[in-house]
Amino acid sequence: MANKQTRVARHKAATKRPKKNRPIRRIFLWLIGIFVALLLAGGGLFTYYAMSAPKITQAQLASKSSSVIYDSTGDKIRTLGQENRRYASGNSIPQTLKDAIVSTEDRRFYSNFGIDPVRILGAAFSNVSGRTGLQGGSTLTQQLVKLAVFSTKQSDQTLKRKAQEAWLAIKVDRAYSKDQILEFYLNKVYLANGVYGMGTAAHYYYGKPLKQLSLAQLALIAGMPQAPNTYDPYVNPKAATSRRNLVLQAMVDNKKISSEQAQTAKAEPVTAGLVDQHQQKNNSDTDSVTDAYVSQVVAEVKKKTGLNPYTDGLKIHTNLNMKIQRRLYDIVNTNNYVNFPDNLLQTGVTMTDTKTGKVLAMIGGRKTGDVQFGLNRAVQTSRSNGSTIKPLLDYAPAIEYLNYSTYQQLDDTKYVYAGTSTQLYDWDFKYMGRISLRTALAQSRNVPAVRTLDKVGIDRATKFVKGLGITFPRPLELQNAIGADISSLDEAAAYAAFGNGGTYNKPYLINKIDKPDGTTESFESQGARAMKASTAYMITDVLKDTISKGTGTNAQISGLHQAGKTGTTNYSTEELENSQSISSNMAKDSWFSGYTPHYSISVWTGYDQPQKHGLTSSEQQIAGSIYRELMQYATTATNVSNKNWHKPSSVVAANILKGSNPAELAGSGASSNQVTRELFVRGYQPTKIASGTTSSRRNNRQVSSQNSLESSSSDFSSMLSDSSSADSASSSQASQSTTTDQASSQSSNTQNNNQAQDQNTSNNNNQTSTPPSGGNQSTDSD
Repeated sequence: MANKQTRVARHKAATKRPKKNRPIRRIFLWLIGIFVALLLAGGGLFTYYAMSAPKITQAQLASKSSSVIYDSTGDKIRTLGQENRRYASGNSIPQTLKDAIVSTEDRRFYSNFGIDPVRILGAAFSNVSGRTGLQGGSTLTQQLVKLAVFSTKQSDQTLKRKAQEAWLAIKVDRAYSKDQILEFYLNKVYLANGVYGMGTAAHYYYGKPLKQLSLAQLALIAGMPQAPNTYDPYVNPKAATSRRNLVLQAMVDNKKISSEQAQTAKAEPVTAGLVDQHQQKNNSDTDSVTDAYVSQVVAEVKKKTGLNPYTDGLKIHTNLNMKIQRRLYDIVNTNNYVNFPDNLLQTGVTMTDTKTGKVLAMIGGRKTGDVQFGLNRAVQTSRSNGSTIKPLLDYAPAIEYLNYSTYQQLDDTKYVYAGTSTQLYDWDFKYMGRISLRTALAQSRNVPAVRTLDKVGIDRATKFVKGLGITFPRPLELQNAIGADISSLDEAAAYAAFGNGGTYNKPYLINKIDKPDGTTESFESQGARAMKASTAYMITDVLKDTISKGTGTNAQISGLHQAGKTGTTNYSTEELENSQSISSNMAKDSWFSGYTPHYSISVWTGYDQPQKHGLTSSEQQIAGSIYRELMQYATTATNVSNKNWHKPSSVVAANILKGSNPAELAGSGASSNQVTRELFVRGYQPTKIASGTTSSRRNNRQVSSQNSLESSSSDFSSMLSDSSSADSASSSQASQSTTTDQASSQSSNTQNNNQAQDQNTSNNNNQTSTPPSGGNQSTDSD
C-alpha cells in the first residue's frame, strides 16, 4: 500500500514539472517562430527588391565614359573626365597597390562572393533599430557597384537600394575575376582635385605611372578614396600622412609587407615627389572663358541628380549663351570696355533670364590664369551686398505689407541704434530731413532704410526675401537693412522677380541631361508668386530713378528701359585703424544689380584681401560699368524688344503736391516744379486736393473715394491717372526715369504733369567723405 502511494505521488510530481516549464518553452518557441518569420520576410523582401535592381554593364564598371557639356545652342563647350584620364590595367597595376587596397578596404576580398553576410546582417539590424542610420556592405565589390550604378544623394540611402547593391555585387563577383573587379574599382574612385582613377592620380600627384611609385606613395593613393579632400596631400599633409601610415600598418597586419618596410615608408615625407600643382593645368581658351559656369554646372548635376559628370557618360545641355559669356569674359579680363586699376581687383557676375530663371552667363573672377574650378566669386556669400539689399529687404516688404507708396514720407535724420551709442550715417554724412521713399531709395539713403525695416519687422522681411530664394545662416538684424551676405547668383534671380511682375524663378544652369541608358531628365524653374504685381512695378519705377538721376547714373544705356541699384560697403573704424593700406574714402565692396524685362545682372567687385586693398571713389563705379557693357551687348546681340513695363490695374499713378504730408493731389493750376508723379497701391491713393491750388478753390471739396474721383471733372483727371492707362515709352529719351501713364481721355496738360520728376534729390551721387569724429560706419556708403 505504501509503495502504491509512493508511486502515485511520484507520478503527480512528474506530471506537474512540465507545467512549470511550459511558459519558458512557449516563449522560446515563439522567439524561434518570430526569428524564422523575420528571416523569411527578410528573404522575401530582399528577393523583391533584388528583382527590381537596375542592369549593370561592363562599360559602367570600367568607368571609361566621359561627359560632354553643351551650350544653349547645342555646341560642345567642354568634355569632363577624358583628356587627362589614364586608365590603369593589367601589368600597369603594381601588386603592391592591390595589396594596399585589399588590406585597407576588404581583407577577405579574395574569399568572399561579393558580399559579407555577417556585416550585412549587422547593418540590417542597425538600420531597423535606427541606432546609427542606414549602413551598407563595405566589400570592394559593393563599393564598386555603388560607384558605378547608384547615386550618392542622401535620399537614396534606403534599405531597397542596399538590397539591390548587394544583389548586383553577387552578380558582378560571378561575372568577373577578382583582378578585374580590383581594376574596375581603382579606376573608378575619386582622389580629389577633379582626379578619378588611381592611374590618373599617379600622374597628377607625382608625374609618374603607378609602376614607378614608391611604397609610401602607393599607400597614400590607396588610402585616399575614403575621404579624398581630407587626405589631399597638397591641402592637408598632416591628415594625409596619418591615413597613409594606417594603410601601411594594415598591410603589415595582413602580412603583405614587413614591419621594417612599413617603418621606412612612414619615414618618407608625404609631400616627397609631389608635382608643383600650378604646373598641372593646361586649359584651352574655352575652358578659361567658361570655367566658373562649368564648375557650377558640375555642382548642380551632382546636387539635383546624384550623378557624376566625370564618370557617368552624360550629355549635359546648359542654358549658357556662349556669345554673351565670351563678351563678359572680355569685359572683365581686358581694358577694352572697363578700366581696371590692377589685376588684383576681382569680380563675380551672374546674368539670368528675367522671365525664366535661366542662368545665361557667369564669371567667378578675372585674371585667374589656368586655374580650373577655383574660387567662384559669383556664388560666394561672404561679402556684403550693401545697398542692393534695400529694395529686397526694406522697401518692397513695406509696399507689400504696409501699402507704402513711392511718395511715403520718411525721416532722414540723426539715428542711433536702439540700446547702443552707435550712430548711423548716410553715404555723404549728411541728413536730408523728410523725404519720399522714391528719393530715399534712388539716392540710397541709409537712415530711412533702417527705419523702414524696423516698421516692417524683421520676421516679415525675412519671410519676404525667402520667397526670393534668399536665406541667411543667422537671424537678421536692423543693420542688415543696408547690407547682407548674398551671392550675385541669388541677387540676380531676386531682382529678376521685380522685372517679372513679382514672379520668382529659381536660377538654374542645366536644361536637360541625356543619360547613357537613353533616358533624358529635363529641368526648368517653376515660377512662384513672390510679391504682388503692384509691389514689383512700384519698386521698378523707383529703381529707374537710380539709373537716371540717382547713384547709378554710370549704368545708363541710351533708350533702354531698365532699373537697378548700387551697393557699397564701407570699412569700420576698427578696420581703418588696423590697416595702413586703406583710408576712409575707400570701400570694401561695390555692387550693381539691374534688370530689363528680358535680363537681370548682378555684379560684385572688390579685393580678395580687403584689408590690404580698398576701392577708391572712382573704382566704386566699375561694377556699374561692367553691368552697362554686358547689358548693352546682350540686348543688342540677342535682338530683344525694348518694351517698357506695363502698369498693373492695382497701381494708381497720381500727381502729388510736393511737401504735402500726408500726400495731397496737386490741382491743375500747380506748376511742374511743384508736382511729383507718384505711385500708390489702389485703395490707398490720396483723395484730397491740396488747398491753394486752382482745382481746390474751384471745387472746394474733398472727394471721398476713388470712384467719385474718377467720375469728377476733367480738371480732376489731370490730378489722378486712371488705372487702365497704358505705359508710354519714349524712344528718344536715353534715361527716362518714370513710366508715363497715358489715357485717351487725358488732356495734354495731364500728360505733361505725369512726366514731372521728383526734384527732392541730391546731386552729389556716389561721393564719400570722412566720417565725423568717433563714427563707426561699417555698412553701406552710397
